[in-house]
Amino acid sequence: MIEETRDIKTPDGTLEAFLCRPERNGPFPAVFLLMDAPGIREELCDMARRLATSGYFVVLPNLYYRAGRDTTFGPNVLDEGSAEWTRMRAIRTKMTIPPVMNDFASMLTFIDAHNEARSGLVGCHGYCMSGPYALAAAARFPDRVGAAASFYGTWLVSDAEESPHLNFEKTRGELYIACAEHDELAPIPMVEKLMAAFSESGAKGEIEMYPGVHHGFAFPNRWCFEKQAAERHWERLIGLYRRQLG
Repeated sequence: MIEETRDIKTPDGTLEAFLCRPERNGPFPAVFLLMDAPGIREELCDMARRLATSGYFVVLPNLYYRAGRDTTFGPNVLDEGSAEWTRMRAIRTKMTIPPVMNDFASMLTFIDAHNEARSGLVGCHGYCMSGPYALAAAARFPDRVGAAASFYGTWLVSDAEESPHLNFEKTRGELYIACAEHDELAPIPMVEKLMAAFSESGAKGEIEMYPGVHHGFAFPNRWCFEKQAAERHWERLIGLYRRQLG
């Protein structure tokens, strides 16, 4: 496995990204792994490595770069009320879809210039706060994003004009949306509204409910990790990328 951290120029500064890809038989289809609210950490890098072993050039960007280079958090970032949780929330609550789409455009430019990334369609998937970003990228860049996935995405239904549920019809790639049965950040009524909008749009793909699991079930270091559901998430994701990217 070849790993490196590279700087990507954006309209708002310099975004650092963790890259990994197989050692042999490139170039490889590019896929973007978009982080959840706790930010870049070794757990996510390991997930990027696992995906890369399936034959993909994986880009894991630090979407918090506007708050300072190498913005990361300590192990108690998920402990509500802790200093790290408070610091993370102050950054997280300022994140909106439009600037992240500008970042995505810059990442596409970067990947197009890398000789180990295959030209053409790319994939994009996001967890938690980045579920909407992955789906928004599919709508904003329909000629480039051939596959997009959201895993327990938050705010998939909102009043914002960029809300994913309002833009499914703009997508051309295949979409996969996984929801947890127990998720305060994406409750069942929201999921039902999302499903209705998806069905009406005629978009390609599916929304799947994972029964009995909680928000965050795919993360190995999270209290709610559920191995069977996590493995299903890998099966669905890699199958999606295989179909659309090769």
